[in-house]
Amino acid sequence: MYKLSINNLTTAQFLSQYWQKQPLLIKSGFSNFIDPIEPEELAGLAMEDSIESRLITNHNDDWQAHHGPFADFALLTPENSTLLVQAVDHWHPEAAQLLTPFRFIPNWRIDDLMVSYSTPGGGVGPHLDQYDVFIIQGQGKRHWRVGLPDQNLKQFAQNKSLLQVEPFEAVIDTILEPGDILYIPPGCPHEGYAVENALNYSVGFRAPDQKDLISSFADYLIDHELGNTRYSDPDLHIATSIGQISETEIANIRQLMQNVLSDNDTFRHWFGTMISQPKHDMDLAPLENPLNIDDLKNYLETGEVIVRAGGVRSIYQVLSDTILLSVNGESHTLPLEVLDSVKLLTDLDEFTVSQIKDSFSCLEFMKTLTKLISEGTYYLQEDDEFE
Repeated sequence: MYKLSINNLTTAQFLSQYWQKQPLLIKSGFSNFIDPIEPEELAGLAMEDSIESRLITNHNDDWQAHHGPFADFALLTPENSTLLVQAVDHWHPEAAQLLTPFRFIPNWRIDDLMVSYSTPGGGVGPHLDQYDVFIIQGQGKRHWRVGLPDQNLKQFAQNKSLLQVEPFEAVIDTILEPGDILYIPPGCPHEGYAVENALNYSVGFRAPDQKDLISSFADYLIDHELGNTRYSDPDLHIATSIGQISETEIANIRQLMQNVLSDNDTFRHWFGTMISQPKHDMDLAPLENPLNIDDLKNYLETGEVIVRAGGVRSIYQVLSDTILLSVNGESHTLPLEVLDSVKLLTDLDEFTVSQIKDSFSCLEFMKTLTKLISEGTYYLQEDDEFE
């Protein structure tokens, strides 16, 4: 298990002083750091069809981006090349443990773990991200420069899949060693180049923009046949100009749209469903013979520890008289009496069967747990594995 130390700051101090405010160099954030994955394993993941990967090269200032899966790694040259693999936490349980120390940020904000392997001089060039990121240095060393947000900085495309930014003034200029961490807020320009063969781990966060949210909400209304109230104007008066849209009409249209956004039940169901939807494939193992609720208790007696599969997005909302549990884009309504068990499902990577036994008398909870285990989003670690 990795234990995070943010210099001499508490997590509350970090949030108030640095989160989305200014970048921070965290020396020895993980002391005695041991890489959870080897470069050869990372290359193996990059060969899989269902895993997103890229290989970036920079030879004589000629930046090229190549997309996986890769049959071989001839492009991964001894210098100036980087292999990046997205959502490694979905496929590699040991690497997924790197996310746990950062879960003082709410679950719905955490996106995934990207892992990169670079040869000397390898990187992706100076660029901006519109989301927060913690970059953990694994084996090797990497030289990083980080600047402050500057609206005058111009971005440009080196090629159709590699957006970079013009030169910037750095407020952090350092070489990261194993266990060191950089925190970079949204909009801060940064660039990192390997000094020697190096592994880096990037913990990224979700930050949907307004158009993404509105588009997703509209899709949800369509899929669930909601938002069908039409515009009406029973108090219509004779207009002085039939070509003009009046301020009153604009206000009525805006109110019509706001009414559907103000529907608390619809809005919460949409948001839980949307934000719990994984953006990448994952390594789930559904049961060959799905359980029914009558089988669940007997099944749970075959093991002691329930594990949440890597990459599963599990969150909940407390409503007026129910709990809305959202797992991988599907929502379940549960009674408030099982809140403690729901917290175990969402807050912990694993927990014991005995910890949720008090909820076995709740039919809705048992139906939901039966479905989650049958789908493979949660699984029972058998006794011989646990030992």
